[in-house]
Amino acid sequence: MGFSAKQLHALRRNLDHRFVRSRTVNGRELSYIEGWFAIAQANRVFGFDAWSRETLDSRCVLARENRGSFLAVYTAKVRITVKAEDAIIIREGHGSGEGHGNTAGEAHDTALKAAETDATKRALATFGRPFGLELYRKDKMQPSPAVSLQPTLPDGQPGPRSRLHPDDTTPIPRPSHYYGRRHESANKAFFPKKEVAVETFARPAAPSLVPASCKEVIPHRIDKSRLVIAEPKRLRDKAHLKFVASQPCLVCGRTPSDPHHLRFAQPRALGLKVSDEFTVPLCRGHHRQLHQAGNEQAYWEQQKISALKTARDLWEKTHPRSPLVDPEMAESELAVEQNRSTKEVANPASSQNEPNS
Repeated sequence: MGFSAKQLHALRRNLDHRFVRSRTVNGRELSYIEGWFAIAQANRVFGFDAWSRETLDSRCVLARENRGSFLAVYTAKVRITVKAEDAIIIREGHGSGEGHGNTAGEAHDTALKAAETDATKRALATFGRPFGLELYRKDKMQPSPAVSLQPTLPDGQPGPRSRLHPDDTTPIPRPSHYYGRRHESANKAFFPKKEVAVETFARPAAPSLVPASCKEVIPHRIDKSRLVIAEPKRLRDKAHLKFVASQPCLVCGRTPSDPHHLRFAQPRALGLKVSDEFTVPLCRGHHRQLHQAGNEQAYWEQQKISALKTARDLWEKTHPRSPLVDPEMAESELAVEQNRSTKEVANPASSQNEPNS
């Protein structure tokens, strides 16, 4: 024994064209039914407790990440088991799915569910036309329209409905929400919004809480160098750095050079270099050698070069009207840096966190 007469009649019915969707892939238009509709058809034809789905195999065939966007592709094998009176009918299907997401978990979850849904639809399609079997034909025609459930009178007017369909079913309505997206195009077709002319009144702007005399006094940015506990200014000038790079190396006189920032000229800051006014030209070899030395002040004393004086002279050439650094302040900073560098010689691991020039 197999399916009942009612189930066989339902399996011979054509697919309702209202539930057929289409999309364009690589220039080809593909027709398909959605996963929720295939499961609803199986519940209607076989019964809610008379069939089951089992995922036999699923594997990830592609996983890729590009600038925070994740891509995953899965393949799955699904088995459909149907209890038809004393018989058990088993059908299997393969499918693939692709998922995109901002996280790896979201992309893999979407791809796995899409692969299982695709395999389920292909396994159910083996039961006949109600599950979209005709859609897999290469020379398929348009799906036949649904059979009217109401009788027609001789004058063409639909008559009263006397009884249900022979298989005791009615068309399944499509849900208004699917995977969290609203189908506004379908809603607008059946429920058009009436345009109501709304007269708007211009409201006067609220008065400003800040007096007009104070708006020009309030600065856009705070100059922290003028505070009681002042912070040093860290000037940035690309033109000056380009000028310093055009000068010969202070050690060997070769060109081109790199603009090296004197790290002992200003107090340290997290991730910030000293001001561009404290830069000297160094070739690539001596620039690398200076960073490997660790104690910059001892390096310049060994080379017998006054790096701060050279930096001031170069800054005066590109900024003749800018105020120069106070020599006494620079000497005091050198003394502080000398004490700090003496401690770094004893503990060289602490100098590895310095920002590169």
